[in-house]
Amino acid sequence: MVARRDRAHYESPDTGGIVDTATARTGPAIGTNPELIEVRLTAIRYAARDTHLYEFRRPDGAQLPAAEPGAHVDLHLPNGIMRQYSLTAPEAAPTAYVIGIKRDPESRGGSKYMFDDMHVGRLIKISPPRNNFPLDLNAPHTVLVAGGIGITPIWAMAQQLKALGKPWELHYACRSRQDTAFLAELEQLSGPRFHFDEEAAGKFLDIKAIVASAPKGAHFYCCGPLPMLGAFEAATADLPPAQVHVEYFTAKDAPNLEGGFVVQLQRAGKEFVIPPGKSILEVLRDSGLNVPYSCEEGICGACETSVISGTPDHRDSVLTDSERAASKTMMICCSGCKSDKLVLDI
Repeated sequence: MVARRDRAHYESPDTGGIVDTATARTGPAIGTNPELIEVRLTAIRYAARDTHLYEFRRPDGAQLPAAEPGAHVDLHLPNGIMRQYSLTAPEAAPTAYVIGIKRDPESRGGSKYMFDDMHVGRLIKISPPRNNFPLDLNAPHTVLVAGGIGITPIWAMAQQLKALGKPWELHYACRSRQDTAFLAELEQLSGPRFHFDEEAAGKFLDIKAIVASAPKGAHFYCCGPLPMLGAFEAATADLPPAQVHVEYFTAKDAPNLEGGFVVQLQRAGKEFVIPPGKSILEVLRDSGLNVPYSCEEGICGACETSVISGTPDHRDSVLTDSERAASKTMMICCSGCKSDKLVLDI
């Protein structure tokens, strides 16, 4: 999440459908690893052009952990990589998880593997759901903005708001109707408004107008490509941060890999010099320490670590402006250090 986010997914850089309130965010504590769950791929369904829905269930049919709107899971794929994908529906007692994945022509192994090599019946391991993009159900009005595959967590929110009878609206931008996932389902609801690039005569979704026309006190959620997120942040810059929620597919800032500082682990009683070209996470992992991580790009929040002293150079897309200024925590996968030494609560 970015500095303006109120703790909102993020999504995988391989265009999975995902990692905003600080009090609602959930995830593993430093020094622990969530218990992985074995699941079977039980169905693959067409959702839109180059977009499929993948359904996973436990082999024994047992219930899966509850999933709130905005939550995502880590997929540990058989090709050795891990990717994060948003769940497409909120469930208190789910027996299946469904994720949406768009094939990326520049895939680094996530969406390409899912489209070309994953078949129904395959067993894989996944994490329990983690939510960096939670929905505030106390908001007087909710404005949802989605672009492309960014609809996946937004669709889960729309379903929850509709079920609870809460006031909401959805603005969904895609290149064309053929690229629009959940189009038939959304057309049956009264909240969605669609924007198709190929039908808009070169005009983009007017996010500024959307924000200006919303009721006072409304909460705004956005998930989509970087240009959309940039426009969204500009349009909501004057609103209270608690009303603005953003989820990123890819990192907003480049990681700090300059090195040249010392990291002291308070509880472990160890010190490490971080060399140029390596992240804090890489150094700790190479030393054999068991620390949680997932995306390694600063967008999921799995490696968030408490800072006892020192000045982090924050490069994540998770912490808010105020949290960065306070520097009580940092993402050790991408952030560096502005001081000579960092003391971490590990």
